[in-house]
Amino acid sequence: MKSFALLALTVILTPAAARAQQQTFVLNPDASEVRMTLNTTHEIVKGTFHIQSGSIEFDRSSTKMSGSVVVQAGSGKTGNDSRDKKMDKDILKVDQYTTISFTPKTYTGTIAPSGDSAIQVSGVFTLLGNPHDLTIPIQIHIEGLKATAKAQFVVPYVQWGLKNPSFMFWKAENDVAIDLNLTGQLSN
Repeated sequence: MKSFALLALTVILTPAAARAQQQTFVLNPDASEVRMTLNTTHEIVKGTFHIQSGSIEFDRSSTKMSGSVVVQAGSGKTGNDSRDKKMDKDILKVDQYTTISFTPKTYTGTIAPSGDSAIQVSGVFTLLGNPHDLTIPIQIHIEGLKATAKAQFVVPYVQWGLKNPSFMFWKAENDVAIDLNLTGQLSN
């Protein structure tokens, strides 16, 4: 009888334990940011973009992730209005493509229930409506239900079909460095 009760208790509690492994990281767009750095022959262009929304579901008992982080393509600010207008119109084509997004699919590493973790997230980065496979190293910090995720990676924007903004003697590199700082809440 004891073994039957133990088996029944195990069956009842297992789904709850499995659900505890599944969580959703819901971003706070106002507390999160995307910074970009583009090296040129005359200056280092730095800018920011606004995150429109983001929600990432993950399961500590598997390597699967889902959800997305969506950035407003036309929100880029570099401190130079004419450069920003050219970026919007000629490079990002914001009239046609209003968002840039990353959709995670899998991760490697371990996400600790609290404290710091380092993982590699593989997914699809969509730019000008075209999907590109990308793996991003991410540093995670969890305190209770508050979480942050930080990443630094490079986007080969010219290789991915975007126009290089170089003109005359002002030459820009073909890659842009991205600093991603995400802040949000965890929920089960």
